[in-house]
Amino acid sequence: MQEKFLISLFEKIDNANYQVEFWDGEVVTQGTAPYKVKIIIKNPVPWSSLLNNPILTLGEAYMAGKIKIKGNFQELIKIINQANNHLPLTNLIKKSSAGLTRLNNKLFGYQPQTEVQHHYDIGNDFFSLWLDQSMNYSCAYFKSPTDSLYQAQLQKIDHILKKMQLQPGEKLLDIGCGWGGLIIKAAQEYNVNALGITLSEEQYQKTSQRIKKLNLQKQVTVKLIDFQNLSPQNYKFDKIVSVGMFEHLGKENYPVYMKKVNQLLKPGGLSLLHTITTWEEGPTNSWIKKYIFPGGYIPAVKQIVSLLPEYNFNLLHAENLRRHYALTLEKWHRNFCREIRQVEAMFDQEFVRMWNLFLRSCAANFWVGGLTLHQFLFTKGVNNQINLTNQHIHN
Repeated sequence: MQEKFLISLFEKIDNANYQVEFWDGEVVTQGTAPYKVKIIIKNPVPWSSLLNNPILTLGEAYMAGKIKIKGNFQELIKIINQANNHLPLTNLIKKSSAGLTRLNNKLFGYQPQTEVQHHYDIGNDFFSLWLDQSMNYSCAYFKSPTDSLYQAQLQKIDHILKKMQLQPGEKLLDIGCGWGGLIIKAAQEYNVNALGITLSEEQYQKTSQRIKKLNLQKQVTVKLIDFQNLSPQNYKFDKIVSVGMFEHLGKENYPVYMKKVNQLLKPGGLSLLHTITTWEEGPTNSWIKKYIFPGGYIPAVKQIVSLLPEYNFNLLHAENLRRHYALTLEKWHRNFCREIRQVEAMFDQEFVRMWNLFLRSCAANFWVGGLTLHQFLFTKGVNNQINLTNQHIHN
């Protein structure tokens, strides 16, 4: 039954170039050899699970080694997108998934620490294997595709800090500061006083060590705290930045974030939000939600833009860095593959396959435009004193 269903599904997919080989030797092809992608289904997959949640089911089958994928992941993403359109009850499943997400948030509330720790507290040793030496785990900024990952990550920080138009002595807040690269560079290059906050114990410890090693304790502070717990009576900032944190909040908490930034930012202050985005609203990939970012939700561009005026924010600049994230993910995947034996020794083969699928499929999704990355720059209220053009960003 599963095989007949899958065969009929694959036969409906056109405008793709692939070969699918089933566990009994049956083969389905589209296009002509050599095929861009080959999918080998070595064992039957659970029928009811496949109908109810195909993305999660196939992702788990890949993790378990029941499915092998060879070739071009961009072609694979095309196939998955077309397959979703032909699955029965797809629209109902999407609506139910979105509804359950909203209900979950209302019943169980905002649980950011658990969600962040699930991903980021895997261990500094793991991330240091395949991130660059700056330990930046977000989209880099490439002036050329041949830039090294380290160079591109430093360029990303520089790109953001130029947008922030920092002045000596200003107070900067970084919400979700990671391993502290941005707040450290801001203090060193612009002589500001920077506070970074994180919910990851691993990131907090590593950032504290870096600050102490560089003797920046008087200018740079890191706290293990939820941004909601920063009191506007005790904290006011000239500039606020957040890189790669917004995706973890969940849709229901976007207004919470905007309200808090409004409370903490001085009148006329600048804020930059760097986040993965989509063009259309929809539920988060169920496999990603379960195994990579529990509680996460990818915002549509229009959701963010429409929220800004509700909190007295004026949008100055929005930049799409989609291709930059695709390049970043490809370089991460290359580094990850070089260290696979070490990762296997630290975890197991299922963990390796999970991260391999995550990095490759995300890179492909950015290349085909299913995902984007935007930086939104906005002021609290009207500020006529900031630079008139964006020339300073590219100098």
